[in-house]
Amino acid sequence: MAAEARIEVHLDAEQLRRCLVEDARAGLSSRPKQLAPKWFYDARGSELFEAITALPEYYPTRTERAILEAAAPEIARALPADTLVELGSGSGSKTRVLLDAFLGAGRLRAFVPFDVSEEALRASVAKLGADYPDLELTGVVGDFDRHLSCLPSRGRRLVVFLGGTVGNYPPAQRRDFLARLAGALRPGEGLLLGTDLVKDASRLEAAYNDAAGVTAQFNLNVLRVMNRQLGADFDEAAFEHVAFWDADREWVEMRLRARAAHRVRLSAIPLEVGFARGEEVRTEISAKFRRRGVEQELAAAGLELARWWTDPAGDFAVSLSLRR
Repeated sequence: MAAEARIEVHLDAEQLRRCLVEDARAGLSSRPKQLAPKWFYDARGSELFEAITALPEYYPTRTERAILEAAAPEIARALPADTLVELGSGSGSKTRVLLDAFLGAGRLRAFVPFDVSEEALRASVAKLGADYPDLELTGVVGDFDRHLSCLPSRGRRLVVFLGGTVGNYPPAQRRDFLARLAGALRPGEGLLLGTDLVKDASRLEAAYNDAAGVTAQFNLNVLRVMNRQLGADFDEAAFEHVAFWDADREWVEMRLRARAAHRVRLSAIPLEVGFARGEEVRTEISAKFRRRGVEQELAAAGLELARWWTDPAGDFAVSLSLRR
């Protein structure tokens, strides 16, 4: 690990568990029931998502990476930041494309990966420290719904939010998130945002219903997390994976559907929840975007679209916006 590397923990294991308790109680008591997609990501969930990104049906990851590989030098010229901040950094594989470009431009001094998983973050920082020994590394463990104000403020920053993850927010929550993010930036600092674009419904649905069933296992993993963390007795076999394109809302929605009527107890809350046969729990939305809509949402948050890059097929976009 690089000598300058450090980890700031704003969300420890007990705090994370309390967040899960709050979300589970509210979500499973609501109508319709729902669970936040952040709870997919324990170690097993992260492994499953990495497997998803390599599936032939799942185009976003490889398409976004190709855009970044082509555009990274231009991104580094467009915003001469000396600090990169990545939200939801995960393994950081795509981020290395940006790190290399900014280092090549001779400007980059620091990298701040921000993730909810302390274990994953520490592993990522250790690998980055070995590969980039001259880069100042500050890992931040937190939830970007709660801890954006904890981002290090030194230097001129470019915040990187890739993978189309912004689409996991419903419109009102996305508006609030973008406003908070813009509020954490100074004028002239920027946001590099990955957004999946609207396309043929059959391709969108195939990406979330892969033939190998990896996405189904990923979806069911939220039940494993509840069982382990909250003493729940969910039976994975009692639910089936459902994913479909909602053309009116322009998002893909993932759900878990109960195969039969049954009850589940979450002993750590405590809470007992009944499921009717065919009842569904929404576990994720993944909004797809059009350029005009992205530009309007950024502008409403106080961010001005400066650059827009897509792949030749127009499947995915990476945009650079600046804080006004």
